[in-house]
Amino acid sequence: MSDTLSTPLAARPSQDAGHRSGHVHCTCWPGATVWLTGLPSAGKTTIAHELAQRLRAEGRRVEVLDGDEIRSFLSAGLGFSRADRDTNVQRIGLVAETLARNGIVALVPVIAPYADSRAKVRARHDRSGTACLEVHVATPVDVCAERDVKGLYARQAAGELSGLTGVDDPYEIPRNPDLRIESHTQTVRESAASVHTLLQERGLA
Repeated sequence: MSDTLSTPLAARPSQDAGHRSGHVHCTCWPGATVWLTGLPSAGKTTIAHELAQRLRAEGRRVEVLDGDEIRSFLSAGLGFSRADRDTNVQRIGLVAETLARNGIVALVPVIAPYADSRAKVRARHDRSGTACLEVHVATPVDVCAERDVKGLYARQAAGELSGLTGVDDPYEIPRNPDLRIESHTQTVRESAASVHTLLQERGLA
């Protein structure tokens, strides 16, 4: 294999980066996975999109791996048993690691309720020397239920839904996340700024 092919993509400047899209993308930074875990309606996706907008304005290549979209396509057919939830998380982890390994910031606003599933995702990244940051969006369940963005808490309370994470299905709180955000005490912009600061501190932004 030639030296050119063995050089990590993130380390090689692109000769025509973004020309077709009209945007210039910076390829001088390494990629990374930022996994935002938390209860349903905690604010994970909103924070991810705010952060993505900020990073793109800086010329970074960013992808937001939306959990609902993954469920509809890549993980279509999976249910919500512990085994299926783990399979879903590992599939997302594989996609995120592949993107991050190739110089893209992969933002993953996905619940990932089980600690062992999250640990396996981190181990995959460690094996390839790819940065993986765990951000716990620590919004209390009562605040999440009040927001109830998708109506899940109302359906659970009405007996129309079971297995809701954090209510009648487990959510294992991260013990040592890279960052813990109490999104209910600050604005979305402030939450995204906290994650951006973390990326800067780790030399990833």
